[in-house]
Amino acid sequence: MKRATLVRALLALTVIALSVYAAVTSSPRLGLDLRGGTQIVLETRDSPTTEADREATDRTLEVLRRRVDALGVAEPNITRSGDNRIIVELPGLQDPREAADVLGRTAQLTFHPVLGAAAEGEEGERVLPDASGRPLRLGPAELTGEGVEDAEAAIDQQTGGGWYVTVDLRGGGEEAWAELTGRAACAPPGDPGRRVAIVLDDEIISAPQVDPSVACERGITGGSTQITGNFSQEEAKELALLIDGGALPVPVEIIEQRTVGPTLGEEAIEASARAAVIGTALTALFIIAVYRLLGALATVALACYGLISYAALTALGATLTLPGLAGFVLAIGMAVDANVLVFERAREEYAARGGKNLSRALTEGFRNALSAIADSNVTTLLAAGLLFFFASGPVRGFGVTLSIGVLASMVSALLITRVLTEFAVSRDAVRGRPRLTGIAGVGRVREWINRREPDLMGRRRRWLAVSLAAVVLAGSGIAARGLDFGVEFTGGRLIEYSTATPVDPERARSALAEAGFPRAVVQTSGDGDITVRTEELSNDEAAEVAETIGELGGETEKIRDELIGPSLGDELRRGALIALGVALAAQMLYLAIRFRWTFSVGAVLAMVHDVLILVGIFAWLGKPVDGVFLAALLTVIGYSVNDSVVVFDRVRELWAARRREPFAEVANAAVLQTVPRTVNTGMGALFILAALALLGGDTLTDFAVALLIGIVVGTWSSVFTATPLAVELEAHSSAPPPRPARSRSSAAAGRFGTGDGRRPGDSGAQV
Repeated sequence: MKRATLVRALLALTVIALSVYAAVTSSPRLGLDLRGGTQIVLETRDSPTTEADREATDRTLEVLRRRVDALGVAEPNITRSGDNRIIVELPGLQDPREAADVLGRTAQLTFHPVLGAAAEGEEGERVLPDASGRPLRLGPAELTGEGVEDAEAAIDQQTGGGWYVTVDLRGGGEEAWAELTGRAACAPPGDPGRRVAIVLDDEIISAPQVDPSVACERGITGGSTQITGNFSQEEAKELALLIDGGALPVPVEIIEQRTVGPTLGEEAIEASARAAVIGTALTALFIIAVYRLLGALATVALACYGLISYAALTALGATLTLPGLAGFVLAIGMAVDANVLVFERAREEYAARGGKNLSRALTEGFRNALSAIADSNVTTLLAAGLLFFFASGPVRGFGVTLSIGVLASMVSALLITRVLTEFAVSRDAVRGRPRLTGIAGVGRVREWINRREPDLMGRRRRWLAVSLAAVVLAGSGIAARGLDFGVEFTGGRLIEYSTATPVDPERARSALAEAGFPRAVVQTSGDGDITVRTEELSNDEAAEVAETIGELGGETEKIRDELIGPSLGDELRRGALIALGVALAAQMLYLAIRFRWTFSVGAVLAMVHDVLILVGIFAWLGKPVDGVFLAALLTVIGYSVNDSVVVFDRVRELWAARRREPFAEVANAAVLQTVPRTVNTGMGALFILAALALLGGDTLTDFAVALLIGIVVGTWSSVFTATPLAVELEAHSSAPPPRPARSRSSAAAGRFGTGDGRRPGDSGAQV
């Protein structure tokens, strides 16, 4: 065994061993859209005295952490996002009202002297009702929540006095509390002036009377005090929670809230798993049918790809979301693409060598495919990176999963597949039966092309006219029907219910209008679930909507609940436009550096062509344009450029070897040589996406449909839009053809002959 092969084999075994270890010793972290629960995104705001910077947000996070812990939710997660956002995940919590109420109490906790009982106060005084509704005149705050160390509910088991709240003070809070209670102790028992008011969110949460045993002017010392008052257990715990967690350094505002039922999460996992198994099985059968033994070995490498991706997700602690599952399945298609590129180049090499030396042909196949694989995967990683930086919520999980999948697919194809296939073709039993490998023949698609030898670039303006017509037709859909932006981009609330009996949308609209929600948009899904979309609703109003739907459909279960604030909707919409703009600019720059400006412009215009057609089709179909659609759109951008890169990589290679031929003929030859790869890769991806569309559930259907459209349109544009544009632009370019590589194989030099003695440039000499 060659030294390089041995090194690759040891490296492959190491990667697989580490992946097995990571997969066995750790488990994936499921997003709330898969395990059910509530996610709340809070944004800190400036107060009159404090700026909502990173430090203030960190202090706010710690206060909120104590509040969340007191809710009793299992495995809560609270993290800072950026400088002024806090993400709270509460698994299993289906009613967000309690959490939003506790987290949303944003005012400073303050302690006030009670000056008396009156409906009106003098200038500088506040009048607030106590728990019984009696108005109390309050003096200026003498202590804030910053002076509170801890508050805890407890029960007096010795005397049977019931539940009480212990408050521990710190720093200047001890002295301020002693002064405040000392003055209150000077008032006679029963007088309102003997009380101390604890205020949160302009509401008196408690106004205890100072015990008669406390001496006037001395007050309660020692840094600890007890609040009694015939509390129930729940009342004592809530009061302790509010006192302990009430001192937010800066106000917070809920800008996003998502609730997913556990049933939807389980169904999504099962549906995605079925789609992954069936789609992967069909793809594997297709690859084996086309590439035989090497296809079977590539299938083994695909299984290793799945293991590596899963292990990477668990090892990095990445959160697996529903779109992330789709990205995981979609990346299988990327792994198939890399294998197909290698095997098609190996076929060309084997034919160019007159049907001899399988091992050398396979080695050259890997070497020649490396450039296209690297360029196409970099462009996909650019799209995935943009998703991570500009998207939010579960869609970011798609970007992470797709990035991991792309990197794992390269390891699978360039390392594991190479080790397995090189070992196989070096066996005597395989060398004696070359057709068993799947690379000894050119394939039916290439045979058909060789017989017909179509001059596609000779009709390039016709293809450009067809592409332009498709763009105009799609654009008319956007102009005529408009885009149905989801709540992520418009702001508002979307709630999906499962009802015991089907609910007629018209009846639901009428009932909701009578209940005070005349602008509610009601839709039903294929499963009979009903979706209500409105402008921003409070949690109490959402409960009224649920009650109204329940009156029509009987027993009702909330499957999904998404609340997006208007400011966040504007931000997401702006972020989506920025992501698309940056995607176009970044990929154009990358392609201009790696290729030529003419190729770059052709690829990017083809990408714009694909985006407009996909958006236009969704406009004509009336499908929502939401975060999941954004994930699909950026993936289509990556796929479109991926296809164009493969074609242009071959154009550059052939043009360097055939510098004196007309560029249109070179481009036509390159297109024809890459058609088998395009067909085989497209078929592999179509199996995966068809399985997602049919079996992936309602949430993934639109995602899969968008990608199916994108693959078909992207395949067309790489051949009939990007390449013709490059040919037209090269006619106006004075730049010389690329220089030949220092070392190139027989295929790279243009010797794709059939052994009939024709010169390298002869028509029909390509395979």
